[in-house]
Amino acid sequence: MSTTETSTEPAPAPAVPPAPNRLRDIGRQLLGTRRVIIGLGMLVLLLAVAFIGPLLTGWDVGERDYTSLIDPPSPEHWMGTNRTGQDVLTQSTAGLQRSLLIGLLVALLSTAVAALVGSFAGYFGGLTDRGLMWIADLALVLPSFVVLAILSKHFVGNGGWLVLVILLAAFSWMVTSKMVRGLTISLREREYIHAARYMGVPPHKIILRHILPNMSSLLIADATIAVSTAIIGETALSYFGLGVQAPDISLGVVIADGSRFATTAWWMFMFPTLLLVVLVLAVNMIGDGLRDALDPQSKSRRS
Repeated sequence: MSTTETSTEPAPAPAVPPAPNRLRDIGRQLLGTRRVIIGLGMLVLLLAVAFIGPLLTGWDVGERDYTSLIDPPSPEHWMGTNRTGQDVLTQSTAGLQRSLLIGLLVALLSTAVAALVGSFAGYFGGLTDRGLMWIADLALVLPSFVVLAILSKHFVGNGGWLVLVILLAAFSWMVTSKMVRGLTISLREREYIHAARYMGVPPHKIILRHILPNMSSLLIADATIAVSTAIIGETALSYFGLGVQAPDISLGVVIADGSRFATTAWWMFMFPTLLLVVLVLAVNMIGDGLRDALDPQSKSRRS
């Protein structure tokens, strides 16, 4: 009589699903969002135009062709020349570089100030909260464009475009700081914040290591949107002669110079204006996509 032998080998353990990867999910969301792809493509194209275009034209920013004054586009000057014989393509691309740099610096400064002011106000509360929010409310009710125009007229000409960056950032942080304050009030009651306090971690380290990293999605999206806002602000001030001053150059300076010939020499006005429109549109599309991808509670995700 044969007996069947029973197997004593343990059953294989069920496969453990991989842990979710936040960065991978965000990347997949971004790559699956049509407006982000279009915005990135437009931005890459603009960067190529800004940094490669002048190398192809062969003209320097300050170089003048006195035989071609207010000439239309030609093989020698692809986007024509202005009233002093300067190449419009070279001028516009140089202005695009400076406007991009100003937008990025303003966005970084204003977002950093908003993050610090809002987080300290929300974490400490009391007099600190009331004092910081009073400053934010005061800055909000001031006519920012008028104040910027007055200050720029006196300071930008002497200190250069970096002073304009500081002035623009000084009036760009208030709304975001209020959002950061509200999130901080919610986060400071979490268990890990209480645990850090009981362990004797200083408040500034709790804010920098635990609170601000947990709202990085808001700060990244806000910084992206702030780039386009700063570029528009700089262009408006420079258009009225209150922003970037010669010999510096920006898109606002080029557009202001070409606006006087918009009907007679359209190329002087149309090309830098088109660059500005495409730049702001590209940055806004990327910012909207980032906000939807980084905010898990966003209900507006769409391709």
